[in-house]
Amino acid sequence: MQFVDEATIDVHAGKGGDGCLSFRREKYVEFGGPDGGDGGAGGHVYVQADTNINTLVDYRYDRIFKARNGEPGKGRQMTGKSADDVILYVPVGTTVVDLDTEEVLADLTATDKPVMVAQAGRGGLGNIHFKSSVNQAPRKTTKGKPGESRRLRLELKVLADVGLLGMPNAGKSTLIRAISAAKPKVADYPFTTLIPNLGVVKADRYRSFVVADIPGLIEGAADGAGLGIRFLKHLARTRLLLHVVDLAPMDGSSPANHIDAIADELDRFSPALAEQERWLVFNKIDLMADDEAQEQADAIVDELGWQGPVFKVSAAAGVGCEDLVYALMNAIEDRRRLEEEDAAYAAAQQDLRARLEEEAREKVQELKAESRRARQNDNDDDDDDHDVEIVYEP
Repeated sequence: MQFVDEATIDVHAGKGGDGCLSFRREKYVEFGGPDGGDGGAGGHVYVQADTNINTLVDYRYDRIFKARNGEPGKGRQMTGKSADDVILYVPVGTTVVDLDTEEVLADLTATDKPVMVAQAGRGGLGNIHFKSSVNQAPRKTTKGKPGESRRLRLELKVLADVGLLGMPNAGKSTLIRAISAAKPKVADYPFTTLIPNLGVVKADRYRSFVVADIPGLIEGAADGAGLGIRFLKHLARTRLLLHVVDLAPMDGSSPANHIDAIADELDRFSPALAEQERWLVFNKIDLMADDEAQEQADAIVDELGWQGPVFKVSAAAGVGCEDLVYALMNAIEDRRRLEEEDAAYAAAQQDLRARLEEEAREKVQELKAESRRARQNDNDDDDDDHDVEIVYEP
């Protein structure tokens, strides 16, 4: 299935039915009174998260969704039938944004209940409501109210406890295969991972967490280079970042420079994302002797002045993966417990996630605007190239 993490749609709630103008007609009743019923309500438009959906591909081609209008009222005080609501099912982790106001209408991190994104119009009143002592035969009714119309942007951010990041070919996909049941494509060339992959990691029978493998970053990713800018936003909901580093790059480049480059891209994309706790995971230790791997890792840590946790693994051989899994599981459980017991910590985490969401959204929209301007400039240049005066000489 194609992975689509953003879509733009138009939603239109239904119009309310008009009120009815009607008078009672009965045998032997000389003056029949008003009996026009009310119009029915239109249909609302809702969005709801569904765990059985993992992409927005359904909204890539079907972009307009309309609820039906309510039926008009009828005689004999009969109210028109209200229209059925329309529910749009989206993946868990979808944010719904109003394109005109940039207001966040819904952040669907659970499947609890649907959220209304377009309110339907109410039905109009029949003439029975306008009867009075001085107006026994009212001919007044009201029209049904129009429903709301909105242009929405659906943004999907995968829900994971741990996010993997690093340069292409650092071994992130191999690591997620080693510690979970996920089977992403693995090959020896850059950008093997083209879409985020989620894997459930089981530490024990009743202890598990979700890890996300994000496509590799390169220098300049925060400015749109490579694939990074499209997927960096998926790290916004993670509790912890694992920075996977190739301890022995085939091209002889410096792992410390790679780490600095990725840290710089995180900060340029979102300062709040750069504040997330990040662990270093030195991968491919099986390609060198144990003492050489330890010496290389220590040298990098000293060069960076790194203060956080450090792990050495071989994802391909499974070496060190178990220790990493249990350390991650314990750290995640500690954070979950703190959020439940410490209100200040929970508020700080909520504020950090809100900043992450906002900064990620602003950066993505900024780069999209720059891309549109660049395309417009290219089109203007092409038009100028065709404005050539041709002079015919005898």
